[in-house]
Amino acid sequence: MKKALLFVSILTISFGCTTDSKKSESTKQQEFAIIIHGGAGTILKKNMTPEKEAAYKAKLTEAIQVGHTILKNGGTSIDAVEETIHILENSPLFNAGKGAVFTHAGNNEMDASIMTGNDLNAGAVAGVKNVKNPISLARKVMTNSNHVLLSGEGASLFAKEQGMEIVDPSYFYTERRFQSLQKIKEQEKTELDHDEKSAFYDADIKDSKFGTVGCVALDKNGNITAGTSTGGMTNKRWNRIGDSPIIGAGTYANNATCGVSSTGWGEYFIRGMVAHDISAMMEYKGVSLKEAAQEVIQHKLTKLGGTGGIVALDSKGNMVFEFNTAGMYRASMNDQGELVLKIYKE
Repeated sequence: MKKALLFVSILTISFGCTTDSKKSESTKQQEFAIIIHGGAGTILKKNMTPEKEAAYKAKLTEAIQVGHTILKNGGTSIDAVEETIHILENSPLFNAGKGAVFTHAGNNEMDASIMTGNDLNAGAVAGVKNVKNPISLARKVMTNSNHVLLSGEGASLFAKEQGMEIVDPSYFYTERRFQSLQKIKEQEKTELDHDEKSAFYDADIKDSKFGTVGCVALDKNGNITAGTSTGGMTNKRWNRIGDSPIIGAGTYANNATCGVSSTGWGEYFIRGMVAHDISAMMEYKGVSLKEAAQEVIQHKLTKLGGTGGIVALDSKGNMVFEFNTAGMYRASMNDQGELVLKIYKE
């Protein structure tokens, strides 16, 4: 009798452990869902004024509610992603569109990409200087051309041919981003030891490699779309391009697995093909989205020396924020309208 009770107890404990490890992954199919980010980096509450924190939260809320409304009304995930990212691109708070950082030459060069999970179609642009909403141009590349990635003058010419909204480059000027460039240039001229540099430059300067906006959405038809837009790296030279317009690195979507949008030090995300790697782990190893995201960001990316994070959702509407930095501007909403809004690491 004691042996039988012991056997039952072992079974109960084993079953309990299995259940606990899966608590983060819902078995309930979400009818639709949406998740966004506004960049990751050294985002600390001690460096944030109440007014600035409120501004970020308000804009993230505005953006995600736009996409959520589209999905709730039966709209497509691609429309939800594009319109959500528009809100973030049009805000000077984020390093994309209006808030894009400056290159070494003192101009703004923007990158963006978008991908649909039902057909693995994708479009991207890099080094765009005069298109108000690069994410919309990326969508045009996907739907109205035979290509995936256009860059520089060619991308701008295509934008004009497609009737995109073209703006004077001065539209992208913000004093905050311009001053960040000046401080970094001053850093290059000044002989300071490492400790002095760390004390002298604020969080905006330390995170000159970071700053991106992104969105992933699942619509009522079960289609996933992921999109990412950025101004790149402050003080970048030689038409440097990061991970944001690279399909598989900054953006990836596949209805069979998940959709991912990345933010962080782009060179490492390219080398690790971070967005696709998360999908591949789900497909080939059969692990959950949360498990795959943790492995890729907390182990693989970190081991390489990369910093940043991702937002992602799977075919059931499970959503994850995963990052190895001090913070990431982020939000999510499910089909019940429940809003999760966070900035700092918890």
